[in-house]
Amino acid sequence: MATRVTGSRDSGHTFGQEEYSLYSSLSEDELIQMAVEQSLSATSSSSSGQPPGSTVPIHPRAQAQGNYPAVRALGHQPYPKNRSPVTGAAPSANPPRSAFSRRYDGRPFPVSKPATEPDPVTVAISKGDEEALKRMIQAGKKLCMPNPDGWIPLHEAVFYNKPGCVKLLLSAYPGTVDCRTLREETALYLATSRGYVECLTCLLEAGAECDITNKTKETALYKACENENVEVVKLLVKFNADVNHRCNRGWTALHEAVVRNDLDIIETLITAGAKIESTNAYGVTPLFVAAQSGQLEASRFLVKCGAYVNTQASDNASALYEASKNEHTDVVEFLLSQNADANKGNKDGWLPLHIAAAKGNMDLIEMLLPVTSKVRVRRSGISPLHLAAQHNHVDVMEELIEAGYNINALLSPERSRLFEDKRTSVLYFAVYNNNVEATEILLKAGANPNVDLINPLLVAIRHGSIRIIQLLMSYGANINAYIPTHPTSFPATIMFCMKYLSLLKLIMDYGGDAESCFDCEYGNRQHPELEQRRPDTIIEPKHRKVVQVSPNNVYSFFIDMQTGTAFPHPQPSRYGVQQSPSLTLA
Repeated sequence: MATRVTGSRDSGHTFGQEEYSLYSSLSEDELIQMAVEQSLSATSSSSSGQPPGSTVPIHPRAQAQGNYPAVRALGHQPYPKNRSPVTGAAPSANPPRSAFSRRYDGRPFPVSKPATEPDPVTVAISKGDEEALKRMIQAGKKLCMPNPDGWIPLHEAVFYNKPGCVKLLLSAYPGTVDCRTLREETALYLATSRGYVECLTCLLEAGAECDITNKTKETALYKACENENVEVVKLLVKFNADVNHRCNRGWTALHEAVVRNDLDIIETLITAGAKIESTNAYGVTPLFVAAQSGQLEASRFLVKCGAYVNTQASDNASALYEASKNEHTDVVEFLLSQNADANKGNKDGWLPLHIAAAKGNMDLIEMLLPVTSKVRVRRSGISPLHLAAQHNHVDVMEELIEAGYNINALLSPERSRLFEDKRTSVLYFAVYNNNVEATEILLKAGANPNVDLINPLLVAIRHGSIRIIQLLMSYGANINAYIPTHPTSFPATIMFCMKYLSLLKLIMDYGGDAESCFDCEYGNRQHPELEQRRPDTIIEPKHRKVVQVSPNNVYSFFIDMQTGTAFPHPQPSRYGVQQSPSLTLA
């Protein structure tokens, strides 16, 4: 049964069965769109002074999509040409200007409201017209009401640095002394931020609370330290500001003063009771901050006042480690003179010497070598030589070798697993970087070229570096090296240079095992057909076979040096050699 919806009595129009059938043919989205358009049309009609029309029925399915207000319109009509299809409003020849509201730091930002006449209170305050303010107060005008930004006239008086207006407003409205803006900033905080000492004094003498924080939990004292305003800091401390208050990051005013190396503020805070060993959210003390930021004078003053020189953050990094990481040589030298422990490692087990070797800073290396324990270095599972070779710092390598660090030190299994090729030796890093000078230095110092899972000689062949290949083979590198995880019936050194005749000839000249390339497990019998399978198919261990070469052919192979995987090259080699179906892969 169809629903009958009756319009208003004024129109005398009735919507019945016939009209309902028109709406029932529409989809839900079309009904919703029509309802929105009719609502906008009704809004524009009412704003233009037209009388209200009939109530337009809405399909129950459309009503089920949400709670829509009653739609009143004269009918569904297209928008006039001079109206917006979104708002239905006529365009204005003189659109309203965007008003600008002022932040406390003076930078304007646009506010989407029409510009109004200047506020007489603000004008009077900006001019310092105290008489005008008095007349307004005597006339009963309330000068304690906030504007949309939460500012009251007292905030304006502080912003314009008008201490006379500040005193007048405080005497008339003493309860507004600690009123906050929408950013939770008091007049005292604003005065501190801008360094207006006279206004600040007026507020403090009127009983302003020093330790009210803004949204980031920063107090006026914290802001004064950030601005390096010694006079303001001393004034706030005189009025008993909390010198140990923490912001939302856990920093105190002392942290902020130390990072700026302001000794006057540091001394004022410590004299007022600031805790030297206070920590932030990451366990960082002021001395740690001084070492991290390279503030030598602040570091000296804090140690003189009793700061713990071996302070460590939550990740176990010491102040000495942090100074070494940021290459603050003078701070490192000072901390070492104060008996800082150079054998405290971070969460990864790295010592200051490790990070100095990675940075390649010779000054730090020379300072840290005498105070670093070789036993502690061995326990860390990584030698500074590894890091120097990894980052191509040859001069650091020479210094460490001269200091007696083991040239054949190996990465611990835990650290070796971090590399896909499971490298362990210092020499491997040098060869991997294709660093001829570093390779030669290590080999002359006695580095063993045959201790890694993947022989460095294979890496050198892969790079095509003739000089490194010659160096490695002249110092005993295994010319017939294999890859244990992917065995072949012939040396991997031969497999790596199958496509390059010059390299292959070099390997043969040094005694490469060429005969193994022509050994076949099938002998003179017919070879079975090559099993076709997807590249990602996993073969059970019992079916594993070595890579072989037919007696009548030579093949091109590709080795992924990251994983050590050996597989046949998909195309014939550059010398026209074809692949054989006798090739099987493990």
